[in-house]
Amino acid sequence: MINMYYDFWKGKKVFITGHTGFKGTWLSLWLTKLGAHVTGYALPPDEENSLFYLCKTDQMVDSYFGDVRDYEKLQTCLLQAKPDIVIHLAAQPLVRESYRNPVDTYSINVMGTVHLLDSVRKCDCVRAVVNVTTDKCYENHEWLWSYRENDALGGKDPYSNSKACSEFVTNAYRNSFFSPKQYAKHGVALASARAGNVIGGGDWAKERLIPDCFRAILNKETLVIRNPKAIRPWQHVLEPLSGYLILAEYLYEYGPDYGEAWNFGPKEDNRTVEWIVQYISKIWKNEIDYKVIEDEKQFREATYLRLDWAKAKNRLNWQPKWQIERALDMTMKWLEAYIRDEDIATICFKQIEEYMNN
Repeated sequence: MINMYYDFWKGKKVFITGHTGFKGTWLSLWLTKLGAHVTGYALPPDEENSLFYLCKTDQMVDSYFGDVRDYEKLQTCLLQAKPDIVIHLAAQPLVRESYRNPVDTYSINVMGTVHLLDSVRKCDCVRAVVNVTTDKCYENHEWLWSYRENDALGGKDPYSNSKACSEFVTNAYRNSFFSPKQYAKHGVALASARAGNVIGGGDWAKERLIPDCFRAILNKETLVIRNPKAIRPWQHVLEPLSGYLILAEYLYEYGPDYGEAWNFGPKEDNRTVEWIVQYISKIWKNEIDYKVIEDEKQFREATYLRLDWAKAKNRLNWQPKWQIERALDMTMKWLEAYIRDEDIATICFKQIEEYMNN
């Protein structure tokens, strides 16, 4: 297995879109720890207590505030950064929000991808690009077996569909401008990454289960859940991030042989929304009061979704490390530290270290 955690990333220039978000901040911290020089491009965080601000991430990376829909600004920042590796995380990431604002969702998730990849096309120093999409990009029939990378893409809601479109954009650019047959000429290896429902400390997004649990605990409120029996591929945020890092390294070292779509799923994927809430209540030792309400029909989400990550295991030597219980334990330890007003960057770096040494 390539030693991804140490020597490879030292001194590498990495450009991350969406670096102010939940996953983007964790990735920025991890890469900083590994000795990479990180440049981030994203909108400012929505929350005052965002992980980005709590960790003072802007003091660790070169941070630029901008919208991926602003093609000229994005391109200018990318060209100035002169990165070796690009990881595209910027997105409108919420299913229910996509129902409310479908135009913005498509503009960000589809045209944002176009702008990023076209900017890469004009930057002759980039060697590897990872476009992060989602497990929801598949045409979900809610069947019992897990989705593989060669299954049909689709998506019944604007968010899921826009991410499927982002996959199509990626494939089009790979065939049109970053063709494996012309790799010696352009030198860019391009892949997409599909992960499950990530959890972890520092996620405050609205209408997500773990942040909703956090708010219920902090504000002593009744938690509202809409789909108690829904099954998701829950995984700690460090799991897919480790996959992105390995994938980027393989792209950089071996080129178009790894320029494909990749799933990064959890160890197990049979936990329901209600099970997650009950487990958090158990480990928090202070039962969370919750109620179930019927979800609005126009905001329908899939109730069953599983990912097959055998390809990543067999070809990238990647596999998840933490069971869902460990992932939730680490998430709640983060919340305890937040409540005690501990240094959040220190807590995050400690959890990254624990994951690396697992």
